[in-house]
Amino acid sequence: MMQSHLGLNAVTVTDLSKSFKVKSAASVDVLKQVSFTAAKGEMLALVGASGSGKSTLLRNINGLQQADSGKVEIFGTPIQAEGTLHSHVRKLRSQMGCIFQQFNLVNRLTVLENVLIGNLSHVSLTRSLVRQFSRAEKEKALMALERVGILNQAYKRASALSGGQQQRVAIARCLMQGAEIILADEPIASLDPESARKIMELLVYLNRESGITVITSLHQVQMVQRYFARAIALQGGEVRFDGKTTDLTEHQLGQIYGSAAEELVRSGHAEVFAH
Repeated sequence: MMQSHLGLNAVTVTDLSKSFKVKSAASVDVLKQVSFTAAKGEMLALVGASGSGKSTLLRNINGLQQADSGKVEIFGTPIQAEGTLHSHVRKLRSQMGCIFQQFNLVNRLTVLENVLIGNLSHVSLTRSLVRQFSRAEKEKALMALERVGILNQAYKRASALSGGQQQRVAIARCLMQGAEIILADEPIASLDPESARKIMELLVYLNRESGITVITSLHQVQMVQRYFARAIALQGGEVRFDGKTTDLTEHQLGQIYGSAAEELVRSGHAEVFAH
């Protein structure tokens, strides 16, 4: 059941900075005082060239990484602040579902079992290890599979599915989890154009039908312009653009990314920014 969270932004990022040490012993700034909000029920695209910080930003939003400074709030509650995670970070993280380029499924398990894994935050470790799920939990998982259009694949091994079908399983797992926010890190990068279109349409449907907040990193600019009203463009760990996708023009992209952006826009089809 979706909670109300009336009047609260789904995600608030304030002055978030993150650096990594490299072999030379120097540190590289990956995020530099990044600030933005994502409203409850919004669809927001993160755009960026190689090394822009998109994936790092998503990992910091869900608390899988700790920033050096700054704050991330989920529905008004800080999941991390000034490099320290909230003491109940696991509970806060359960409000967010994550999908990735490589799907992150357990290939030897069935589709249904993979979806049931999405309920791990609500079941004991013992039950999860022996895959002991109740009838109600299985019914909920089957309903999630129906919502993403692959109920007929429930008892197949995950490894038997196509890439587009596997990504639908990952989305169903988020629904099983009861996620109010979906963080999608390059969710269509490994898919053919038709499967990519269907996955993006599914995310739009879930956003509109259920009010799920969707934050997606994408390297396909045309997809961003087709499916999102708002985009944030990152370059060198900084926010260089935050506004309507209709304003993310060829000229604007060229100012941010230089000649590489010109080539990508000029291609006229689903070319990509290197991730």
